[in-house]
Amino acid sequence: MNPVSAIYLRMPNWIGDVCMSLPSLDAVLATGLPVVACARPWARDLLAGYELAGFIEMTGRWREDRAAVHAFRKKAAHAHPRGLLLPDSLSSAMVFNFAGVPSAGYRDDGRSLILRWPVPKPGGHLHAVESWYHLTLHALRRWGCPLPPPKPPRQLGLRLTERHRSEAGYTLEQAGLTEGDFVLIAPTATGLHKGRVKVWPHFDALTRRLQQSGHTVVMCPPPAEVEAARANAPSALCLPPMKLGAFATLTQQAGLVICNDSGVSHLAAAADARQITLFGVTQRERTGPWSTHATCLGSARVWPDIDEVEEHALAMLQLEY
Repeated sequence: MNPVSAIYLRMPNWIGDVCMSLPSLDAVLATGLPVVACARPWARDLLAGYELAGFIEMTGRWREDRAAVHAFRKKAAHAHPRGLLLPDSLSSAMVFNFAGVPSAGYRDDGRSLILRWPVPKPGGHLHAVESWYHLTLHALRRWGCPLPPPKPPRQLGLRLTERHRSEAGYTLEQAGLTEGDFVLIAPTATGLHKGRVKVWPHFDALTRRLQQSGHTVVMCPPPAEVEAARANAPSALCLPPMKLGAFATLTQQAGLVICNDSGVSHLAAAADARQITLFGVTQRERTGPWSTHATCLGSARVWPDIDEVEEHALAMLQLEY
């Protein structure tokens, strides 16, 4: 086998999934080989603290993505690259295959024939972090690369930059806030899960209770979710939208983050922030925050009631202050 000249890592398509794949990214970087991240455009800012050999924006249109990967590989003169596909889709495998990047990935979606190293999915009910890390270890072993520890660390370890901190600090200063003196809520979640709404229904009432207890409650939704956030928590202070790296820093600077099982939960986990994540339709065992500083309330069948959330929030805020 020819020596590996670079590893092209196709990252997942959702914010929370990219956060949960960070231990896999760290494992690939630890090989010392050039690592090219292939991800959606918004991930560029989130990954600004990582020493990557390149970043290729993925559009989700496989012909355009194939052309982008092929052009980058040719310009970088990576004669013997390897591809690691974290998404299970057929299209992601087609992109790398037709761009001349032989790849490893899970057997799924009828793509085994175009994967050079198809990997059977492990049995059991692994967390997404563990599943992607398992795939990464398998690929690195097959390629003869240095191997990281057999299990992922208990922290996602997002590498924040001074720019991220500066951008978050500026927003706090403009709002008259200081680090640790506010509660950050995220009262939205995009899409449905098996036809069910993924948003806890009591954010407005919780906001008012926390305000009555003397806490400042803020939110910082992305532009497309501002209207929904204002409807779900009209009395919370709404900060202007931020890029992902600055927002992750904001979660770290909050006294507490309270959110649904959504991208915000995983950004907070990636930044090692103190958080309460609320479940009512999804399974925490599979997609819960990968963090030792997260409290998970509720289940896939029933949301937690407001008294339970308030009790945990006030207890955690008392510990913080």
